[in-house]
Amino acid sequence: MEFEPLDIENGVIEFDEMRNSNGEDDSERPSDYYDHVLPDNSRNFETLNGDPNLEPFEGMEFDSEQAARIFYNSYARRIGFSTRVSVYQRSRRDGSIICRQIVCSREGFRRGSSENRSKRQRTITRVGCKAQMTVKKQGSGKWAVSKLIKEHNHELVPPDKVHCLRSHRHVSGPARSLIDTLQAAGMGPSGVMSVLIKESGGVNNVGFTKVDCQNYMSSSRQRTLGSGGQVVIDNLKQMQAEDPSFFCAFQGDFENTTGNIFWADANSRMNYSYFGDTVTFDTTYRMNRYRIPFAPFTGLNHHGQPVLFGCALLLNESEASFIWLFEAWLAAMSGRSPNSITTDQDRIIRAAVAQVFPETRHRFCKWNVFREAQERLSDVYQSHPHFEAEFQRCINMTETVDEFESCWESLIRRYNLVGNEWLQSMYNVRQQWVPVYLRDTFFGEMSMTQASDNINSYFDGYINASTNIQALIKQYEKAIASRHEKEVKADYDTVNTEPVLKTPSPMEKQVANLYTRKIFMKFQEELVETLAYPATIVNDTGSEIIYRVAKFGEEQKAHFVRYNVFEKKASCSCQLFEFSGIICRHILAVFRVTNILTLPSYYILKRWTRNAKSGVLLNGHVLGLASSRQESSAARYDNLCREVIKYVEEGAESAHIYNMAMDALREAAKKVAAAKKYGPGVTQNSLFSGCQQHHSCSVDQDKKIQELTVELENASQRCEAYRTKLLAVLKDMEEEKTKMLVKVENVRLDLKG
Repeated sequence: MEFEPLDIENGVIEFDEMRNSNGEDDSERPSDYYDHVLPDNSRNFETLNGDPNLEPFEGMEFDSEQAARIFYNSYARRIGFSTRVSVYQRSRRDGSIICRQIVCSREGFRRGSSENRSKRQRTITRVGCKAQMTVKKQGSGKWAVSKLIKEHNHELVPPDKVHCLRSHRHVSGPARSLIDTLQAAGMGPSGVMSVLIKESGGVNNVGFTKVDCQNYMSSSRQRTLGSGGQVVIDNLKQMQAEDPSFFCAFQGDFENTTGNIFWADANSRMNYSYFGDTVTFDTTYRMNRYRIPFAPFTGLNHHGQPVLFGCALLLNESEASFIWLFEAWLAAMSGRSPNSITTDQDRIIRAAVAQVFPETRHRFCKWNVFREAQERLSDVYQSHPHFEAEFQRCINMTETVDEFESCWESLIRRYNLVGNEWLQSMYNVRQQWVPVYLRDTFFGEMSMTQASDNINSYFDGYINASTNIQALIKQYEKAIASRHEKEVKADYDTVNTEPVLKTPSPMEKQVANLYTRKIFMKFQEELVETLAYPATIVNDTGSEIIYRVAKFGEEQKAHFVRYNVFEKKASCSCQLFEFSGIICRHILAVFRVTNILTLPSYYILKRWTRNAKSGVLLNGHVLGLASSRQESSAARYDNLCREVIKYVEEGAESAHIYNMAMDALREAAKKVAAAKKYGPGVTQNSLFSGCQQHHSCSVDQDKKIQELTVELENASQRCEAYRTKLLAVLKDMEEEKTKMLVKVENVRLDLKG
């Protein structure tokens, strides 16, 4: 056997640095990446050799290269550093490895960055440490230590932290079996780690971190998909063939668990044109609920119900994949970014949002933050039962920035958490999840101080831990149908349920006929509360007046309203209108004392009104939607439902109108039956003439029908003109009535004065 010295200039030297193509440090590799380096019996090496404290020395022999690597890694665990294999040398005769260098993981320096690599700043882990052990294969077949450097140029890790080092983290076979069992039962990484820590007798004995557990569970989820990915792709392609407005995009190789899928149907894209001001990207599956990597984009409709803007299946969860997904979704939504977006606080998602939506306000889901706090601060939660309530009160109930800052500082000092790294990291990004910093942006929620802004999953009850990918499309369609039915029901209730007025205010009566039922009830709550909120002038410049508004008996909790006298506009320090689109009780209290009896149009957001989905569809051609909404079957269904609701309301006004409506419905039923029987070739005129079945109709009959049709159209136009004039007159009368009410109120005030 030929031997050659270990020389970097030698042509047979090869590198094996455990570094990915992006130059990332090996600390970000999944734990099973090193399985070929450190097998399951690596932790038993000390016992096999009899002396657990054996030190390496030059000339020390091993039966194999693997045994040498296991020993050096075991020695590194005792001392407090991580190892990795580095350069190796092959025999010129048979190409087998005859020399191997095993180094400290902090050996060398990170490769220089290039333009194609991520711009994210990475932690410096390579510091040029020289510690290493080189082993060479001897003629006897054994491997001997030919070079040994024990000195490190960095601090070593203490025993209670050594389990976090890369080469000492390994998901063993028994651990994998337990993880698979718990994951199949619907448990997430946090719950699985809790079980493993308990079973192992402490976190130091688990042998890997939560990140390793999460990586393994993610790869396990990918393995369970099997050929189901192609089933989904085939279904989506069929939907696209049936509906030209259906959008879908694919990235990578889905069959080999490296691909991603995004799709949005015509209704999702139209809904975004109406309600796309705020969006939630729901990645609940990454925590604990879903076995399939299913992530929907959702929002809120005019009833405050979840509405769908598109869905994704993500097998590759890299930063590049999320960037691709957000760009695909943005393309489907005509390139119009939302005003705000809510996601979890994952670092990769944060980076992707910043790149694709630079002008969009990004918020972290507060529910996810509280959930992570339970894990990160578990010792504090157990030893201090009142801490959780105080922590949530500090986040949810503080109404000003100064109040929050004071409460936060008091809390961490009282519970001795000043040095807690996780709390400090969340405090550093407090502008993205603490409510007092987010009030100036619209998120569509009715309350800023609610206990949690949990991502309200559109698919709750339809897609869960037991859902497999083969059943995904079927459950998806069921959820779509159910949500649509609930929206239609809410539309019907809004139109056919007379709102109960609680005050004689003209403003209440005005908005009762504008807002949907749920939004009106929220406005009504604010309006009624004004009775307990007196407004006092604290500054008057002539053009602008500042009012102090506080609840009677709670004067210390005051808000300040700036009122522009000429524009009749006001803004409040509580910023409820900016956050939810509903005017607050403080501004309404100022309107009451300034005799503004009807709500200015500025404070009526169309997205909360009954007519939120009426009018011309904006960006319809840019969206790539069908030029006519009638081309989409879902849109046709939606239109018919809404028209029927309006027709029912008008038809039930009196017995005479009811009879006319029933006659019209019977005639319409005949036309629909004829159209179904004779197909699209039947014209409206032929239907109007009784759906004649023979082509022997005389020319006179056709001419007469045409004349009647023209006359009917002219009559309809005249009726529409009369209707427009009547509405204008009614509007003028309403305005005059309002002016008279204002004058009467002024006279009453003068008399009282």
